[in-house]
Amino acid sequence: MNATKPLLSLTAGDLMSREVLMIPQQMSLQGAARLLWRAGVSGAPVVDDRGRCIGILSSSDFVHFVEGNHRQPRRAEAQCLCSAWQLPAEGAEQTPTCTVRELMTDDPVTVAPAMHVGELARMMLDAHIHRVVVAGDDGRPMGIVSATDILAAVSQAALHERGPALATAARLTGGRP
Repeated sequence: MNATKPLLSLTAGDLMSREVLMIPQQMSLQGAARLLWRAGVSGAPVVDDRGRCIGILSSSDFVHFVEGNHRQPRRAEAQCLCSAWQLPAEGAEQTPTCTVRELMTDDPVTVAPAMHVGELARMMLDAHIHRVVVAGDDGRPMGIVSATDILAAVSQAALHERGPALATAARLTGGRP
């Protein structure tokens, strides 16, 4: 994050996490859940064969699925990607063989890197979402801005603003708080 810019002039490009976990649309739900868990994130963009963002898969999607509020599969022939790391542990409850494409949230909210933090925050509030995908003109994810990234920017701005005041107060009070 760019600490020298005023808070409201920060853009998606300044705030975004550049290391983006991307989930292939044809991955199994179980594989995607493990991928998210191992990366320590609660959601990620779903990409097509060309790397373009076509959806978002988040922990909320899994919760809705488990609650029974999931959508009907888009394709009757749901296929499982069965790599060894995607298979359930011995004795584990069987999970559905749906793919990410069938559970993801369609119509992902994507933004350009130049979008300002105020617009990002408003967009996230209006859509009731926790992250937006920063995408290039080609639709490929370049980064992610999460609600946590925006909170970190607000916190950093507050510290930066209070820093000189705290130093002056310490000098005037002889270092006492």
